Amino acid sequence: MMMRNDSHNRAEEYQTGTDLSDMRQGAVSSVERSANQPSKRAAKDRENVALGRGFAVVLRLIWKRGEGKFALTVMTSWVAISLISLFWTPQSLWKTDGYQVWAKPSATQWLGTDGIGADVFSWLMAGARTDLFIAVASVIFAGILGVLLISIMVSRNSALSNGSVVAVDALISIPTILIALILAVPMGASVMVVVLACGIGYGLNLARVARPEALLAANSDYVGSALSYGASGFSVMLHHILPNVMPTVMVQLSLSAGTAVLAESGLTYLGIGVPSGVPSWGHSLATSVKLIDVYPLSALWPGLIVTIVAVALNIFGDVLRDTTDPSSNPELRRS
Repeated sequence: MMMRNDSHNRAEEYQTGTDLSDMRQGAVSSVERSANQPSKRAAKDRENVALGRGFAVVLRLIWKRGEGKFALTVMTSWVAISLISLFWTPQSLWKTDGYQVWAKPSATQWLGTDGIGADVFSWLMAGARTDLFIAVASVIFAGILGVLLISIMVSRNSALSNGSVVAVDALISIPTILIALILAVPMGASVMVVVLACGIGYGLNLARVARPEALLAANSDYVGSALSYGASGFSVMLHHILPNVMPTVMVQLSLSAGTAVLAESGLTYLGIGVPSGVPSWGHSLATSVKLIDVYPLSALWPGLIVTIVAVALNIFGDVLRDTTDPSSNPELRRS
């Protein structure tokens, strides 16, 4: 009887010791987790600070160059005019005067009037925000599509990767105008036709241009090490592959923004872009080019603006490509 009591007491002591050990381990693990959380937050904060510092360095390097100043000035003015046109224009967009058709520039109509007597300057101001929306929306759509295609094209599934490469090579041969024509059949002439046509075309081009760098990063030793430690494919793509191709992606998207402005003018002129009644630079150019022999100034202003903005965006892309190269910018490496 006493032996049973002794064994029972020893069992209780063992259980109590086990519970205390579990409690100590739980306390230690909770302390470790609480200690790791600030370190993770600090690492994230350092990463964000480094990213912001790198962005500021890139902008400073762009501004140091003469062509960079030109590009940034044009882009800033474009955004500012677009915002101002939401609240103010010199004349109402819908104010027309049949007696002032194709009038020359004056104190009240700074760039003259168009074929219905509307103020050209006011329509160009309002058209700036339409073209800005098209450029930004096209770039965002192209960026999402391009990154998605890059992820598929560097997949470790050889059948999926090879199939996507063949598909991109086949689809990239379709011109943007043909894509817009196909989309205009069910959708009609609209701003979204321009956005989707440009986004699809530029997204395919982005995937094809950035694939070699993404493939090089995907086959690197650090990606192999990350996978061997159990990192998921999404994590590897987000933290190891995309940062290596991001300079190329940014350059291609900035170039695509300039091309989108030109595409809007061309598609609107063909009647499958911005519909009539919606102010845009392409619409102003399309309505004035018919009488360019008689009233050359009417086509000069929208054509000049489209040219300046497209050139500025292309220059910005070229300068961005040069400034984001760490081998030629020690200041960027330090950041």
